[in-house]
Parts: sequence; structure tokens; C-alpha cells
Amino acid sequence: MIMAEQEVKLMKGNEAIAHAAIRCGTDGYFGYPITPQSEIIETLAELKPWETTGMVVLQAESEVASINMIYGGAGAGKRVMTSSSSPGIALMQEGISYMAGAEIPGVFVNVQRGGPGLGTIQPSQSDYFQATRGGGNGDYNVIVLAPNSVQEMADFVDLAFELAFKYRNPAMILSDGVIGQMMEKVVLPPMKPRRTEEEIRKECPWASIGRTPDREPNILTSLELKPEVMEVKNLHLQEKYRKIEEHEVRYETQQCEDADYVIVSFGSAARIGEKAVELAREEGLKVGLFRPITLWPFPGKQLAELMKGKKGVLVSEINAGQMVQDVRLAINGALPVEHFGRLGGIVPEPEEIVKALKEKLVK
Repeated sequence: MIMAEQEVKLMKGNEAIAHAAIRCGTDGYFGYPITPQSEIIETLAELKPWETTGMVVLQAESEVASINMIYGGAGAGKRVMTSSSSPGIALMQEGISYMAGAEIPGVFVNVQRGGPGLGTIQPSQSDYFQATRGGGNGDYNVIVLAPNSVQEMADFVDLAFELAFKYRNPAMILSDGVIGQMMEKVVLPPMKPRRTEEEIRKECPWASIGRTPDREPNILTSLELKPEVMEVKNLHLQEKYRKIEEHEVRYETQQCEDADYVIVSFGSAARIGEKAVELAREEGLKVGLFRPITLWPFPGKQLAELMKGKKGVLVSEINAGQMVQDVRLAINGALPVEHFGRLGGIVPEPEEIVKALKEKLVK
């Protein structure tokens, strides 16, 4: 229930990201415009938060420049973020890998478009592997949140910062052109003051904030030339990832209790999946929906437990078949797992999903 004192706004998902960034005490945004996420930096430019909260908003000369600005700002303990779309996020992968290796927190928003390459400006979910497998070099993971509404676009900004700083790890909001461009009612988060320099020093003792009378500056780097030391560092990262997998899995289910079949979808595809469940049940098919909210860590154990006694899974996503691999690993052959997807920026209809369910699983 929405409380009376909360203000309800009508806005795009991209606009909600911008408003939430200001309200969540973000210190800086460094980005570069690219369709279909340009409204984020455009909204920030229009709102001029540097005049009200002191938040820095800067259009960098490229995505490569913006990710390195994020590296520098976050390395000083600041809450900094960027946003882009698929090709732009691809250009940032080296910097994201550097940040993961140096254990520097930061928030990245990817409003996906179709690919590969420049592809299309239409929506897609084909960056799943890039986000969840770590698109840069090395053994690392990025915390990945997948919103399926304008409200979650707003809510996940603060959550992404919370998780990034809690684990000193990059966090990504993996959206797509549907959620970024659609308009819905949203309750924006309350204003949170930016932290003082004293608070940053206390909360982020690891941060590199220059020499002070009581300490030398920290050096934050992913470089280590001694292999035995680098192995210890990597083992530390793997242990951290295991803790994230244990404590930060998020997902939701709909009508799965009596379901014979379950549709697994994330982001905008999950919204379509909700309607597909409704249509399937009107035809007498007992179907439920499982929506991963964290794509990494993926809720594999929870999905496997839920699927006990079911007859099959249909993974519906707007790509050629990416999350379906994580679903198959989770199910481990216990029951049939099929895939349905559309490509090239085409968003599937709920009726198509029901048809695929019947053809691939019910027969």
C-alpha cells in the first residue's frame, strides 16, 4: 500500500534511475549518451543536482573515459555510477574487470539493446552472459540486479550501491529498452544526504583519499606480479563470491504452488511471462512463473527446490538462449528444460510463449 505522504510520479524507467540517483546520495555520475538509455543523463542534466545536492554530473568523451572516472571516484570511497547500453557497456569491460580485481565498488546501468555489434536500438536481453559471466578478463563476478518495472528501476539504485559497498564489488542494474522507455507510476525513494568526508573515511577505510597526518594513502590496484600472491588474492575473491551467493540471492514466484509447468523469465520478459501464465491457466494449464531478480548470484538452488514434482520448465528470454544454461545447470537433468526467445529487438507476445509451452512441453 502506498502511504499518503508518498508522492506518486509518472515517468520512464530511465528517468526513474536519474531521480533515484540524486535521492540516494550519489556523489557523481559519469556517462555517455547512447540509445535507449540517453534519458538518464538528459534527466540529470535537466535536474541540475550539482546546484542542490552537490552531485557531479559529467558527460565524458567516451564510455572508456567514463569507466575510468568511475574507477577514480569509487576508489576514493565515493558513491559513483554510470549508465550505457550494450555496445557502450562492452567498451567498459576492461575497467569493470580492473575494479573487480582492485575491489572497488561502483554501480553500472545497462539498458540493453539488440546485438551483436551495434545491432539495433530495439530492446533485447542478449547481454546476460556479458553481465553474469564477467565480460572482461579474469575470474571475477559482478552483482547483477534485473528490474522488471519502473519502480524497481528506482529501488535498485540504492540497493546496488548498498551491495557494491558491502562487498567492495561492482554492481550492475541490467535493464533493457522496454523497461527503460516505458512509463509507469513510481514512488521515488526519500532523499538521502550525501556522506561527509569524515563519514567516507570511517565507512571506507580502504579508500585512497590521499595522505593524512595519521595514515599513508592506500594503493588500489588489480596488478600483482608475484603469482603466489596473485593466487592468494584470487582465492580471497572467490571466497567473497561464495558469501554473496549465500546471502544475496533474490527472486520471486507467482502461482507456482500447484503448477505443473513453470516459466522462468527475468526483466521485461517476466512481465510478458505473467500474462502468459494467465492465458495458460485460462486454457486449463497449471503454469507458474519464477523470476530471478539477482542474475548473479543466480537463484539456482531455490529454483531446483521449487521444481521438485513439476513436469517441465520453459525459459522465456529475449535472446537466443543464455539464462537457459543456468536453469539447466540448476535442474541438472531432473526434468525437461526448454527455451523460447525472440531476436533482433522483437519482443515476444504472451500468446507465443503459451504456444511454445504447449509445443515443447505439454504436447
